[in-house]
Amino acid sequence: MDDELHPLAEDWQRALAIAAHPDDLEYGAASAIARWTSQGKDVVYVLATRGEAGIADMPPGRAGPIREAEERRGAAAVGVEVVEFLDHRDGLIEYGIGLRRDFARAIRRHTPEIVVTCNHHATWGGAWPNHPDHRAVGQAAIDAVRDAANPWLFPELKAAGLEAWDRVRMVCVAGSPNATHGVDVTTHIAAAVESLRAHAVYIAGLGTDFDPDAFLSKTAAATGEKLGCEYATSFEVVEV
Repeated sequence: MDDELHPLAEDWQRALAIAAHPDDLEYGAASAIARWTSQGKDVVYVLATRGEAGIADMPPGRAGPIREAEERRGAAAVGVEVVEFLDHRDGLIEYGIGLRRDFARAIRRHTPEIVVTCNHHATWGGAWPNHPDHRAVGQAAIDAVRDAANPWLFPELKAAGLEAWDRVRMVCVAGSPNATHGVDVTTHIAAAVESLRAHAVYIAGLGTDFDPDAFLSKTAAATGEKLGCEYATSFEVVEV
């Protein structure tokens, strides 16, 4: 694959960001989202889980509410006001009709022009395997775009007043090893860092000296070289 990235089209107004866990979007996509909300675009977050199984020394009943609150703060830092949780089980998300239906419901409700989701590939580009929740959610989000557009699928959604929505133009896969496009986030990296720092309890639970500023700056600088700017974030664009 050519290392050069193409600028991502921004001639749209509404986006729906679908991820598996609180903090998934904050490792890169949030910097682009900060740019888009600053342009007056409407971005909604839909999280499949509350991340309740993500802190090793904290039981799910306690971790879930904490991580939900951290995600809401992280979203607010980049201008996102609406954050929804679907209550699939953290660590045990299953790809299937139920997951596709949930995402199709969200697409029909929020009528986005683009969908942002997480990496659905087997790895991040190296040998270490991608989390199964990411793989399931990313693939289901892509498939749900087609499902949401088909008026003959999920009649229960139509019965609830949710008509088919066939105006999603593209799915933007964050963190993909097959990135095709980039977004210049030079003036929005600070908001992205604030967004990731909002996950303070989760980061502390990692048990490492993880620095959100250093991580995001290093990653965004490397991507910026491919786009021809100081800082950028990348996406694999799946045309619809």
